[in-house]
Amino acid sequence: MGRYEDERLLLEGRLVETEDSLYTGDGSVDIKGRKILKTNTGNWRACPFILGNECCERLAYYGISTNLVSYLTKKLHEGNASAARNVTTWQGTCYLTPLIGAVLADAYCGRYWIIAVFSIIYFIGMCTLTMSASVPSLKPVECVGIDCPRATPSQYAFFFSGLYLIALGTGGIKPCVSSFGADQFDDTDSKERVSKGSFFNWFYFSINIGALISSSLIVWIQDNKGWGLGFGIPALFMGAAIVSFFLGTPLYRFQKPGGSPITRMCQVLVASFHNRNLRVPTDSSLLYETPDKVSAIKGSRKLIHTDEMEFLDKAAVLSTTETSSGNYSNPWRLCTVTQVEELKILIRMFPIWATGIVFCAVYAQMSTLFVEQGMMMDTAIGTFTIPAASLSSFDVISVIFWVPVYDRILVPIARKITKQERGFTELQRMGIGLFLSIFCMSAAALVEIKRLSIARSLGLIDKNTPVPISIFWQIPQYFLLGAAEVFTFIGQLEFFYDQSPDAMRSLCSALALLTNSLGNYLSSFILTVVTSVTTRGGQLGWIPDNLNQGHLDRFFWLLAGLSFLNMVVYVVCAKLYKSKAAS
Repeated sequence: MGRYEDERLLLEGRLVETEDSLYTGDGSVDIKGRKILKTNTGNWRACPFILGNECCERLAYYGISTNLVSYLTKKLHEGNASAARNVTTWQGTCYLTPLIGAVLADAYCGRYWIIAVFSIIYFIGMCTLTMSASVPSLKPVECVGIDCPRATPSQYAFFFSGLYLIALGTGGIKPCVSSFGADQFDDTDSKERVSKGSFFNWFYFSINIGALISSSLIVWIQDNKGWGLGFGIPALFMGAAIVSFFLGTPLYRFQKPGGSPITRMCQVLVASFHNRNLRVPTDSSLLYETPDKVSAIKGSRKLIHTDEMEFLDKAAVLSTTETSSGNYSNPWRLCTVTQVEELKILIRMFPIWATGIVFCAVYAQMSTLFVEQGMMMDTAIGTFTIPAASLSSFDVISVIFWVPVYDRILVPIARKITKQERGFTELQRMGIGLFLSIFCMSAAALVEIKRLSIARSLGLIDKNTPVPISIFWQIPQYFLLGAAEVFTFIGQLEFFYDQSPDAMRSLCSALALLTNSLGNYLSSFILTVVTSVTTRGGQLGWIPDNLNQGHLDRFFWLLAGLSFLNMVVYVVCAKLYKSKAAS
């Protein structure tokens, strides 16, 4: 049993013995800042409102993103490569703005109020987008034969203003809602701590219930009943998300904001540089730390000193001036051990975090090139036509299938083998997902090879028409991607929540989401480079407007190769990673 486990058990033992054992032990309070009883708040009784909020919000988001590439090509009359770039850039921004919401939540407002305010911004963006697709003067005219006029600058501006208001709205919700849900479980209670692991599984399950409705019903409405209605229904669900969130307010547990994490990190860097000539004592107990039981950082427990990155420890070395004067109040000259360890944790997380970017570039294909590939396949079942974007519902079905299988079957089996309370460690879970992503891209490449082979045999290469191969051949790539999500994305949620310092949980959740942003930007970058390189000398390139003349399979093989290299790097980083230890 390690030192962290000993410390944890001692902490739990102390809690049981005190008269405060009926109260939460992780510093959580009610909305008015008062101590709260475990029996009246939090735990699973508060989760339905949070899960309902997430389900409706994700239905709204995927109601826009799943079929967005179709709207850009069919209604705004953009080319395939341009539409794919616009979608991935917007999606990248949706996962970049969480850094704003995370910093505001951790430093000033708390997660609850950030979710509330940014949800309203999100709703305004949804209404703007609905208007852009409903009001005739705000959308381009329909094509007449081959004449498809592009949208005017003002029409583009109105459409993209709504789209990027949604991106800003996600910035307050995404980094906070999963952490806020996890806050409902007391880390110092062994039973609640295990329940928190299940929460992340069911949190992701609720995301995909919303995504399933979007990728099937909403996409069908958009393609068959009109985009105004297709965007308006997600807007109504966003309103329902806001109502669900506020209804649970009396049951929620709240963590106090601990001040700006960015400021604290800068203080450690400045103080360590200022004290660069001081010697770090061999006895870590001589480093500066507050004598109180609680950390000097509001809402955070103390962290145990680690021996890595000794140059940062200089920030906690007491100088003769401070020792003689007894003045320890300048955080730009002297930091606590806990503050130093916060920065060390983020640095240790960085390699694990970076390996998630390539996986997210793979995931980005589901709403771009997978859809464009599907649009060039046979989408008919009898007289019924399946929108190409609806195939993403098989990714969602895969997730919905794997979450309960993982939580109820795989975890109990793995728990007996690994002796881990959650079955797999977060690092093991993420590694399995990265492995599965290789097979996902390989499956997509094989389907494209088959599709192009049929196109050649039927003389359809020069015709920009779908090839008579069923779109259901795409099911394996979607199903594999869904399985990879269950392992990688949920593993990330757990990892960045559990391993983060208490007062940086929104920020670390935002960093996990940032991999989605950078993955989308990486996808856009790879698309740009591949298009530039493969169209030299007048060549059509791998991804022309007529995919029958292209080599989309080569692009998928490229991503499969990058995924394999990424997995190798991940395995090395995971073996070197050292977990957080709290006192």
